[in-house]
Amino acid sequence: MSAPALTAKQPKTFAFTADNLETAKKVIAKYPQHREASAVIPLLQLAQAQHDNWLPVAAMDVVAEMLEMPRVRVYEVASFYTMFNRAPVGKYLLQVCTTTPCWLRGSDDIKHVCKSKLGITDGETSSDGLFTMMEVECLGACVNAPMVQINDDYYEDLTAANFTTICDELAAGKTPSIGSQTGRQGSYPLNAAKKAG
Repeated sequence: MSAPALTAKQPKTFAFTADNLETAKKVIAKYPQHREASAVIPLLQLAQAQHDNWLPVAAMDVVAEMLEMPRVRVYEVASFYTMFNRAPVGKYLLQVCTTTPCWLRGSDDIKHVCKSKLGITDGETSSDGLFTMMEVECLGACVNAPMVQINDDYYEDLTAANFTTICDELAAGKTPSIGSQTGRQGSYPLNAAKKAG
């Protein structure tokens, strides 16, 4: 079987940085002898983080060699899990949950902001390369719907207005407040904070 057929321009080589190579060796050492292949997911995550949040075939090949795995097994893992981006994405990957709870509470408004403000819809990247938008299924924060995962962080209790502010802050190089945008603690009912205060 050949490497995954991808439309992205693939780099010919990949090498872990010295620090990441040390990290990879420590990860591999956590697994018993002859079970090192169990480190495939953390090593792929490390490679993706090093390579602008996407995972080229050359990086998958390096991980396969380090773990003494057939390349196809690594390709299978990378293509199965949606957390691996096998093509370039923007600096900020906006994963917009569109499952029923988020949809009922306004995920269409969030998608509209992506289209009207950023000029992108599902699978597209903004012209400045900052944002890529993907529609995804349940991200597990249904009580705090609608929500968006941006890179590794959750933004919950979104409205068109506060999501627009988050996008503006990211574009300006700022770090928006993660979690609930209403001040809700955990998954408490929306009015719990008001009653407690």
